[in-house]
Formats: sequence, C-alpha cells, structure tokens
Amino acid sequence: MPENYTDPSGNTEAFRAFSQTPEAAAPVESPSRLPLIIGAAVVVVVLVALVAWLATS
Repeated sequence: MPENYTDPSGNTEAFRAFSQTPEAAAPVESPSRLPLIIGAAVVVVVLVALVAWLATS
C-alpha cells in the first residue's frame, strides 16, 4: 500500500468522504458475438452449396 494511504475510519471527515463516494459502475459487457458467428456459418454453407450446385450442373 502507498505510504500516503489514509484509513477512512481514522477520522470522521475522511470516513464521510469515503462513504459518500459513488461506487464504480459495473463493467459494460460486450454484446454476444454468437449471432454474427451463426450468420457467417450460414453464408458459408449457402456459398458452398451454390458452388457445388453450379459444379454439378
């Protein structure tokens, strides 16, 4: 711990300042990438099917 750490319970003013500080917001979760992966897989399957259909025609 740094040497200039002040225990908030050491005096009333420091404790009030410590207890009235807002808590840090929860980290923002990134949106799920699952729909993007599923969409890419569908596009690949369609393209492979199209190439196979054209190759056999």
